[in-house]
Amino acid sequence: MSILKIKTYPARVLKETAKAVKSVDGRLQELIANMSETMYYANGVGLAAPQVGVSKRLIIVDTSYREEGGSNLIVVVNPEIVYQEGDVTAIEGCLSLPRFTININRSARVYIKGLNADGNPLEIEATGLFGRALQHEIDHLNGVLLIDRLTSLEKQNISYSLQKIQR
Repeated sequence: MSILKIKTYPARVLKETAKAVKSVDGRLQELIANMSETMYYANGVGLAAPQVGVSKRLIIVDTSYREEGGSNLIVVVNPEIVYQEGDVTAIEGCLSLPRFTININRSARVYIKGLNADGNPLEIEATGLFGRALQHEIDHLNGVLLIDRLTSLEKQNISYSLQKIQR
């Protein structure tokens, strides 16, 4: 396993729609292992393949170590939100937008379908931090970043701050 470089805004891969995974094979398993090592190393609760430069519809999430002190990695291949309800606003951060936290409105409950790490069908109903993390990572697969969910004025302020940091 190895720690991968996390792409940061404005990397092009972060704005593209990721491609569907055609087969769950050894290469995908290696990518999952490397992504999980990268996510834990970076202190994240989720990571999408585009964030490590791979345009595939693959996400990993583990909120349990923050919520319960344990570890429970969830892998979803080709995730799709099939149902969502309610609204909740909370602060979010993103490994691809380091040093920023933003108040974002998300669905309070989501129902996700996809495949697990072995290629078997998976269904998840989620709320709280876990539901928020799933939505956040699926946004990455669709080329949507936190800043895309902001008002124009909020976006200008963030862009200006990001430019200062990148200099």
